[in-house]
Amino acid sequence: MRPRWAATAGVLAALLATALAGCGGSGAGGPSGSPGTLAAGAALPTEVPAGARLVIADQAEYQQVALRESGELARLPFAAEFANFVGGPAILEAFRAGAADVAWVGDTPPIQALVAGEDVPIIFARQTRPESTQLAVTPGRPIRHLAELRGAKIAYAEGTAQQVMVLRALRKAGLRTSDVQLVRLQLDDFNDAVRTGQVDVAPLNEPRLTRFLAEAAPRGGGVIDPAETADTSSGLNYLYARRAALADPAKAAALRAYVQHFVRALGWVDLHPREWVQSYYVRNQGISAADGLRIVDSLGRASFPRLDPALVQRQQASIDVIERAGELPSRVSAADGFDTRFDQVIADAVAQPETAAGGGR
Repeated sequence: MRPRWAATAGVLAALLATALAGCGGSGAGGPSGSPGTLAAGAALPTEVPAGARLVIADQAEYQQVALRESGELARLPFAAEFANFVGGPAILEAFRAGAADVAWVGDTPPIQALVAGEDVPIIFARQTRPESTQLAVTPGRPIRHLAELRGAKIAYAEGTAQQVMVLRALRKAGLRTSDVQLVRLQLDDFNDAVRTGQVDVAPLNEPRLTRFLAEAAPRGGGVIDPAETADTSSGLNYLYARRAALADPAKAAALRAYVQHFVRALGWVDLHPREWVQSYYVRNQGISAADGLRIVDSLGRASFPRLDPALVQRQQASIDVIERAGELPSRVSAADGFDTRFDQVIADAVAQPETAAGGGR
């Protein structure tokens, strides 16, 4: 079963047309009649006006299933439209086109946005276990340690969390990018490439990793020792939103509400692992219940880091990894990529009784 992940060019064009059609009268992409432009430092509006709408960029339908199964989708106080993408680069194009307002990504796409000069600040962070992303090895290649990567063909996608994982793994092994063959692929091609031997190694997160192991492990496929790669991934996911949406009072209010409802949805996921496995991994992603439970266990309970200097420094460390590898065309500062107004919004949502047991800060 192939999941419905990718947003095609036709879907993107349709979203752009819809987004443009919805811009009339507001001056900032909100519903007709919404007042002025909200300054970047102004308090977030708390009342969502009638007619407010967000286009939410999803990956592997994760957000929409979590919201629907938790009941939070029906409680959203605005009209929500979901579009599925594979990886940060495609989402960045949607932001540039004005065809998406907010997106769910790993830790590297916000860096890509900064480098590209796009104002798409982070408004929410979730932490899971970093070791849930691993370096998969094609059948027939006896690579099980980082030191054995020299000369290997490694799947590589700039602007994705997997890019930074590869660079950290090479640095840990004492290797440079010139010591391996970086094969530049779209993220959606990683599984097929490592399964068929087009590349020797590919960084895979869940549920891609489980899907690969189910197909390739019987033929000798595997992963590099997880003990060696555990600190090469951050385990961070972000919501980030384009500045034009944050400047629209109606959309800013909707984004504030969305963060609250998404925190509650993620809390439900943590508190109902078996229901989540059946609804998402089995029915939506075509993975067995046993594998779904293994994935849930590998991710661990979610926590929600503060949008504070400590998180900014972690993000800067990822930027520095890319820069040291010579993959960063210009120096950027992680501090420019956060909207800290949402910190208290997240804290309040986490403190609510129905989500407090689903993860801490």
